[in-house]
Amino acid sequence: MSEQFEVYTKLLLEWNEKFNLTAITKPEEIEVKHYLDSLTLLEYADIPQNAKLIDIGTGAGFPGVPIKITRNDIELTLMDSLNKRIHFLRELTAALSLSGVTVLHARAEEAAGGELREAFDFAVSRAVAELGLLAFYDLAYVRVGGYFLAMKGGNCEEEILRAREPIKRMGGEIADIFKFELPKGGSRTIISVGKIRQTPSEFPKNKGLLMKYLKKR
Repeated sequence: MSEQFEVYTKLLLEWNEKFNLTAITKPEEIEVKHYLDSLTLLEYADIPQNAKLIDIGTGAGFPGVPIKITRNDIELTLMDSLNKRIHFLRELTAALSLSGVTVLHARAEEAAGGELREAFDFAVSRAVAELGLLAFYDLAYVRVGGYFLAMKGGNCEEEILRAREPIKRMGGEIADIFKFELPKGGSRTIISVGKIRQTPSEFPKNKGLLMKYLKKR
């Protein structure tokens, strides 16, 4: 593990004593279940040089920060709605001397209406919410021709079926589904969703309409 990941682990565990960032606290498990899991995205997704990537609901920085450590050329935005996590992420990115990183305190449905709308090549989310709901949030940030990448557990076939209509509604189409096993870390799935049309202007800012639509599925 590189020195930057060692610093990451140290800060993660220090801050975890103040408030809950992760239930995984053994360094060897952090390496596999957080870092290695995050980095599988680079194996299964073709992310070009200098791509713009937003990590929505990033929490303690997964998968965005491990990806940035490995691929410093990527322009990264980390978004989370909890201010304590934002303070951690700002200290973390400074300690890791990462450049080209924006840490944004915002709710996904509120920030998608401005200059960030359809401004990214990739939007990623890891274990945040059900896929259909994630599609409403993440696809609004992806340019036409870009991708939304959802990182899920191993058993998500029914969730994928429920998400097909919301994905279509937001201008997306499932491009690929990757399944793999982490070493001693369980089954994982990455759903790659291509953005083929612009997202309707009423989403995701109209959360009431969004939730009403989801309940119909």
